[in-house]
Amino acid sequence: MTITTINRMLPAALAALLAAAACAAPSGTPNGAPSGTRPDTLSGALSGALSGALPDTGAATAAPAAAQDPAAAAAPLSIIDPWVKTARSGMSAAFATLVNTTGAAVTVVAASTPVSPSVELHEVVGDGGTTTMRRKEGGIVIPAGGRHVLQPGGDHIMLMNVRTAIEPGTEVPFTLTLKGGKTVSFTAVAKDFAGANESYAPHE
Repeated sequence: MTITTINRMLPAALAALLAAAACAAPSGTPNGAPSGTRPDTLSGALSGALSGALPDTGAATAAPAAAQDPAAAAAPLSIIDPWVKTARSGMSAAFATLVNTTGAAVTVVAASTPVSPSVELHEVVGDGGTTTMRRKEGGIVIPAGGRHVLQPGGDHIMLMNVRTAIEPGTEVPFTLTLKGGKTVSFTAVAKDFAGANESYAPHE
């Protein structure tokens, strides 16, 4: 309650107090002087006058609800243009651009999808004119405020032993696990693609 509000309400409270005092004074007291008024009558009148004149401030003293931290709700990665190679079985791969929305490096350490029991993070390396894909040791690191492109012939998400056919236009859900335990989910659209047929070196 503000000082201005109190100043507005005090005259009404005092007027009510004086009226109560006048009514409570003995009939023999001239002009209803307060000297003959009982203290408990004055106390009761004052309490009643103030309680009636001043608004209830109970709601104002309630603790404000805690505000949600926007930084805590923001995802550390933004997934741009995700897509996955169509496949009826065997292997497939998913691609996208990973954008780091934070001020620190973010590392993707694992990926998963319901259409495959085994998903790995891969890189493609060249040796003597041939290219081979293998697990990317240490995960995929996206620098602070930067981006990392997952693309055919480069880093990608590899789906092993696809158990659900991935047809053109199908929306396939994925979940990325980051270093530290956070996860980021996205949906990739299935597209026909004739490339990305590099040999796989599972033990490298």
